[in-house]
Order: sequence, then C-alpha cells, then structure tokens
Amino acid sequence: MSCNCIAQVTSWENSPFNYNNSQYNYNNSSYNYSNSPYNYSNSPYNYNANNGVYDNSGNRIGYENQSPSGVTNLFDNNGNRIGYVPAK
Repeated sequence: MSCNCIAQVTSWENSPFNYNNSQYNYNNSSYNYSNSPYNYSNSPYNYNANNGVYDNSGNRIGYENQSPSGVTNLFDNNGNRIGYVPAK
C-alpha cells in the first residue's frame, strides 16, 4: 500500500482559524464599507484606485484592503473574499 501524504505546518498567526485572519471578523468582511465593492475606492470603474489586483495579462481580477489589525484582504470584483495575507 502506498500513500502520498503532504503536510504543511501553519503557525497560529497565519491560520485561517485565527480570528484576526477570519472572514467572519467584520474587519475582513465585504459587509464592512471599507472593503465593499460599492465603495468607489474599490470599484473597477475608479481608474485612479491603487488597490487593484491584476492577473498576468493585466486584467483586473479584484482589489485588496488592509484591516486595522494589519491583515491584507483580497477580494474579487464582486466583493467575495478570495484570500488574505496575515499581519506581520
């Protein structure tokens, strides 16, 4: 019997179970106006926005915002949280 098992150790600071990183934390939620796609600062129609996230072809795929706790949240253009970078 053979098994390919891969394990990765994640520190508590990087864990999605840490409330600071959790999508259930209001600071990380798109229900918070500062993270909302309805906030013009996050809108794809705001050509002066400096928080856009782009793919390798130069297409805007979303935006990023930093929460008060220092977590950088990544959202798609519809306001769905697609990732985060833990606070340092």
